[in-house]
Amino acid sequence: MFGWGGDALERIISELIFSFKTPFCEMSASWPSIRLPTACGTLTRWGTVGTGTFGRVHLVKEKTAKHFFALKVMSIPDVIRLKQEQHVHNEKSVLKERFLYTLLEYVPGGELFSYLRNRGRFSSTTGLFYSAEIICAIEYLHSKEIVYRDLKPENILLDRDGHIKLTDFGFAKKLVDRTWSLCGTPEYLAPEVIQSKGHGRAVDWWALGILIFEMLSGFPPFFDDNPFGIYQKILAGKIDFPRHLDFHVKDLIKKLLVADRTRRLGNMKNGANDVKRHWWFHSVDWEAVPQRKLKPPIVPKIAGFFFCEEESVHKSKEERDRQRERERR
Repeated sequence: MFGWGGDALERIISELIFSFKTPFCEMSASWPSIRLPTACGTLTRWGTVGTGTFGRVHLVKEKTAKHFFALKVMSIPDVIRLKQEQHVHNEKSVLKERFLYTLLEYVPGGELFSYLRNRGRFSSTTGLFYSAEIICAIEYLHSKEIVYRDLKPENILLDRDGHIKLTDFGFAKKLVDRTWSLCGTPEYLAPEVIQSKGHGRAVDWWALGILIFEMLSGFPPFFDDNPFGIYQKILAGKIDFPRHLDFHVKDLIKKLLVADRTRRLGNMKNGANDVKRHWWFHSVDWEAVPQRKLKPPIVPKIAGFFFCEEESVHKSKEERDRQRERERR
């Protein structure tokens, strides 16, 4: 996937994760401006891909092989201050350093969030394509006993061909039974998370229902001026569907947004197959989806190695949060 030999990549990632105490570029007014660390000598920075609460993602280029990657840099003091250590790493030795570096594949197509906001809403066929690829991604994670817990348009990237890739696994967790931590985006939280009843992989199927509604409507089914209002509406469970949504997709959304997780589509005996067999997906060739054989409805316009079609594709987390806040009002 990376285009490098496995040993070389493993060595570089190991060095990046465990060796550094200083950031390799200017971060913000609160981040010191320091040169690239010695162990990163084979990488040069080209620009910023995105920003988050305690870090930034940079586009970097490997000098010899000339491959591009995304380098995620997180401030460990900020991670600790915000009590997010367990979401970043379980190794206490890492927390002795100041910055955590993670070298990732560079996905140049931008966020699904930007496409959705610029278009207002997606057509049924466009939403169907993204839903099918996301279902296969969720199915794969669940087969590895991993619950994702942060499905939303901001965390779905498009590659240069227009296929999706999930990103930001800060809330993902290997899980056999249940967990009780409260995490995620308010509009996408399942009832069992809000009620602290303990939750498992069923929360990803709930989030899929929210996502399909938002892709086809342009807004989530439960929204309010503040998170507490959102939580109340989620627990009330009343969904007002736009008139343009057809019967089959409304039926699918209703079956995904079932408060009783034992009856929630995707979380029953047949797992993801129950979702795949729903009538809304009757035209989908499920064997072709993971092989990337379906034709993407949107192909990003790439200028060189940079995405250029949508405005403000690399919005910071704070900018995206402000946009969601405006939409609630």
